[in-house]
Amino acid sequence: MDDLQGSEETTFIVDEVKGVIQESVENVLGASAYQNNKVNQWTSSIVEHCLNQLTKLGKPFKYIVTSVIMQKNGAGLHTASSCYWDNSTDGSCTIRWENKSMYCIVTVFGLAI
Repeated sequence: MDDLQGSEETTFIVDEVKGVIQESVENVLGASAYQNNKVNQWTSSIVEHCLNQLTKLGKPFKYIVTSVIMQKNGAGLHTASSCYWDNSTDGSCTIRWENKSMYCIVTVFGLAI
């Protein structure tokens, strides 16, 4: 049982991170309408909130958080990433959030220390 607990402490748990991201985006954007002059502030706040909440989990990880906010205007957006890491401990989670006027895409990479 101790081995299972120990391995969970050093494993990137996607559902746990997903909850952190969703909470962060909801807290920052909520029902806001897209405003070009607020995008920099919003993306910074989302990234900082995610990092603060992930750090509070107390897991031995280095985190990388990215955030993209895009106005809904019919334009296309494609993203991709590739990582060279240890699949047994490291991981990533990407969430796409949207409301009537914008998309927000947040990715968290967790790398075990």
